[in-house]
Amino acid sequence: MKESEKDIERHLVKMCKLNGGMCIKLLSFHTVGLPDRLCLFAGAKIAFVELKTAGQKIRPIQKFMHDKLQAIGFSVEVIDSVEKVNSFIEKIILC
Repeated sequence: MKESEKDIERHLVKMCKLNGGMCIKLLSFHTVGLPDRLCLFAGAKIAFVELKTAGQKIRPIQKFMHDKLQAIGFSVEVIDSVEKVNSFIEKIILC
């Protein structure tokens, strides 16, 4: 069974909190393509996270926005599994 985007999102929020971080849901009615979550950790570690159901691809407008955020220095992660959430948390904590 595929992991749903909702299940992956819940795991991301839980893992951020367990590791002393914040996982803010980004709701924007004016900026199309913005990632789903903003993850903040001690030491000014910041990453935008786009969540997808396993195997699902980002839309062109999302790719455009991700590229724009990366061009000004922000990290943008596309996560489509619980395993990738765990890898993301490990990577950002160790940096």
